[in-house]
Amino acid sequence: MSLRLDAPTGAVRVRRFSRAERWVHRTTAALMGVCVVTAACLYVPQLAELVGRRELVVRLHEWAGLALPVPVLAGLASRAFRADLRFLNRFGPHDRVWLRAALRRDKRAAARPAGKFNAGQKIYAAWIAGATLVMLGTGLMMWFTHLTPLVWRTSATFVHDWLALTIGIVLAGHIGMALGDPEARRGMRTGSVSREWAEREHSVWRP
Repeated sequence: MSLRLDAPTGAVRVRRFSRAERWVHRTTAALMGVCVVTAACLYVPQLAELVGRRELVVRLHEWAGLALPVPVLAGLASRAFRADLRFLNRFGPHDRVWLRAALRRDKRAAARPAGKFNAGQKIYAAWIAGATLVMLGTGLMMWFTHLTPLVWRTSATFVHDWLALTIGIVLAGHIGMALGDPEARRGMRTGSVSREWAEREHSVWRP
């Protein structure tokens, strides 16, 4: 277990994320942010008029979307990142308990046992990974128009547009949850969290 003392507060802190994991998260967030902002500029008339330079916005959107999987692929070189992917990909009995408590809106920490990642984070990670792959595939069909029939491109455009809206809503929820938990944000920013927070919010986790 990696422990250290926080000098300003005297609280014991435990390591949660490695430098590589934080880099993957920040880079992915930046690329996703570019995709969302440029998409808004392309589809909201008021923003399109304000920004102008549609061709540049289109190119930024395309290249940011194409680069979106790169941080995750690069992160696979990190042992800590690969370990966390395994944590995210496994559901245990405590995850079912967490989900039942969430559905009942029971916010007591004791009612929501969680490992390093809670069930909500696992579902979010799986959903956003799948959505990103679908967006990449449909985006490529829209970009390289000569490679697919018109009916495919029309369907790809429909899926891409509506899934983009859904991703925007889900990302807003993700950001809202992060804003409501300063210690979780600190863990992603610095790599460590207080032991008290870890024991309360992730009682099954053994760092």
